[in-house]
Amino acid sequence: MSILAAFMVPHPPMIVPDVGQGSEKQVIKTIRAYEQVADEIAALAPETIIITSPHSVMYADYFHISPGRRAKGNFGQFRAPQVKFDEEYDQKLTVKIAELAARQDFPAGLLGERDARLDHGTMVPLYFIRQKYTGAKIVRIGLSGLPLTDHYRLGEIIKEAVDKTGRRAVFVASGDLSHKLQTYGPYGFAPEGPRYDERIMDVCGRGAFGELFDFDETFCEKAAECGHRSFVIMAGALDGQAVKAAALSHEDVTGVGYGICTFYPEGEARDRHFLEQYLRAQEDRLARERANEDAYVRLARRSLETYILEHRKMRLPEGVPEEMLRVKAGAFVSIHENGKLRGCIGTILPTQDCVAQEIIENAVSAAVRDPRFDPIRADELPWLEINVDVLGEPEPISSPSELDVKRYGVIVSKGVKRGLLLPDLDGVDTVEQQISIAKSKAGIAEWDEHVKLERFEVVRHY
Repeated sequence: MSILAAFMVPHPPMIVPDVGQGSEKQVIKTIRAYEQVADEIAALAPETIIITSPHSVMYADYFHISPGRRAKGNFGQFRAPQVKFDEEYDQKLTVKIAELAARQDFPAGLLGERDARLDHGTMVPLYFIRQKYTGAKIVRIGLSGLPLTDHYRLGEIIKEAVDKTGRRAVFVASGDLSHKLQTYGPYGFAPEGPRYDERIMDVCGRGAFGELFDFDETFCEKAAECGHRSFVIMAGALDGQAVKAAALSHEDVTGVGYGICTFYPEGEARDRHFLEQYLRAQEDRLARERANEDAYVRLARRSLETYILEHRKMRLPEGVPEEMLRVKAGAFVSIHENGKLRGCIGTILPTQDCVAQEIIENAVSAAVRDPRFDPIRADELPWLEINVDVLGEPEPISSPSELDVKRYGVIVSKGVKRGLLLPDLDGVDTVEQQISIAKSKAGIAEWDEHVKLERFEVVRHY
């Protein structure tokens, strides 16, 4: 038996009456839609409710599946400790998900439990469901900092585990929408907020799950969305299935978006293997881009591929353009995979005999020595996007007013501490942000204004 239905739901604690104390009446449409979802789940009478929650245990590079036999929780942190939960986990299904992930060398499992208590992203949906239906065990799964493609793959693994165990299961994707919808809201307003909510309700209302991959990471961050990765896991759990989708409600009166949609599988559909489609399209796009890479990027790619595949540093090859042999300069190599940074290391000033050698060295460092990431694996090589920034000579400046985030990079120094940020980066829109990030990289306190500023220009190669 596969997944019976899936539900996209929000998790604001204030819609629980004991927490809201009357304020929940602001979002009565959301409450009515939630009650409809609970009625529909009760009618399906599932054996298991699978819940993905942004507020469960979360790691940058791993999906945590809550282990054990039971878990408890309450709304004490929201001044309603009397609203309690004592839930039994479906251990057979959780173990099967973990087993399948391990077989596929996929980063998900039962390790890393930091807090066994149920989180509010899990308890809010359960509050409404348990009013109507008490007959199911649960599976609770956290999100990760991994790409959307990995979230979709986790959904596929969950689907396979449900099929293999024969469970009658429903999937509840817990997640609020944008947190920046109103100026009076707790998180303020950003123009990306309403755009995110409009897009996600349209996409999910049509069941057009392939379009979930089209949401740029920077756009989602600016919108301060909460549930996108949760929704992508749900989409993966419905992979290859035609679905009857319905948008039940959307509200933004509190400044946070609450959207509720339902999805009922209607049989196999060959055209709904969305991850396969996305990866094929990405492969075609990357092949076209590789064909047009300039000599700087080709050299960086060849260097890191040689190191990862042959476990050696390449020598300076023949045919390198004369300018790369003649010029000495600092250079940064940046690597992205599926739209997310995968490694970036460089030199502010030249350390090698020429910029070509600088690129060879820094490409290897970016691939395997960036402390923020695990070393790049051979299976990732086809999916990497690389760019090379060749730095101009840094020049001292006396004021942030002499910076321009699109044109200039910045170097912030205090004593031996030094932090650099390249120009024209996604998500860095102001000089204040640029300086703040550079300070953070240097380990300089945000409030410390007694710093040395330098600016530099780059030539960016793709």
